[in-house]
Amino acid sequence: MIRVLLADDQLLVRAGFRALLEAQPDLTVVGEADDGDQAVRLTAELRPDVVLMDIRMPRLDGLEATRRIGLDPALAAVRVVVLTTFELDEYVFEALRAGAAGFLVKDTEPADLLRAVRVAAAGDALLSPGVTRRLIGEFAARSKEPAGPGLDVLTDREREVLALVGLGLSNDDIARRLVVSPLTAKTHVSRAMVKLGARDRAQLVVLAYESGLVRPGWLG
Repeated sequence: MIRVLLADDQLLVRAGFRALLEAQPDLTVVGEADDGDQAVRLTAELRPDVVLMDIRMPRLDGLEATRRIGLDPALAAVRVVVLTTFELDEYVFEALRAGAAGFLVKDTEPADLLRAVRVAAAGDALLSPGVTRRLIGEFAARSKEPAGPGLDVLTDREREVLALVGLGLSNDDIARRLVVSPLTAKTHVSRAMVKLGARDRAQLVVLAYESGLVRPGWLG
């Protein structure tokens, strides 16, 4: 059973998400928060698998709440999916850097929301849609902050895999591209994450852009 925490200051939005999620046999809502501060406290208390986090909330916004959750080692298994009203929300990239596993626009299709929760719970990142990759590319290009360890810690194959992750390819896609097994591709991705200190696949994508290994113009 995937346990979900809802964090949104709009009661009707939370009610809609709850009804959708709890109609699924493998999903359950364990709590609701109406501001970022409460979201952080409930995450620490309830230890959900996934937090659906609105980015604009009173007292503490979703960006800072996501950062605080990401900095708590005890909450390393929690995956935060940021919810935003607008596709071109400049906080999205910062949310990914803060530790979010990805983001969704609030008017996303119900089936896509359900898939997103399951994908995040499985430890993957919500980075396949082209709009997501364009946003990451745009804001990574603007970022001036250090990206952490340099790519010199990676082997040539790990660097190649990182570039493919940055383009939004899944482990199966990478395996086909490199003519290796999916398990081998997954191993390379995992090693890159460890060496670069990335919390999850989403941050690997950010690092791929920040390092210049992948450029926005490659996205098509």
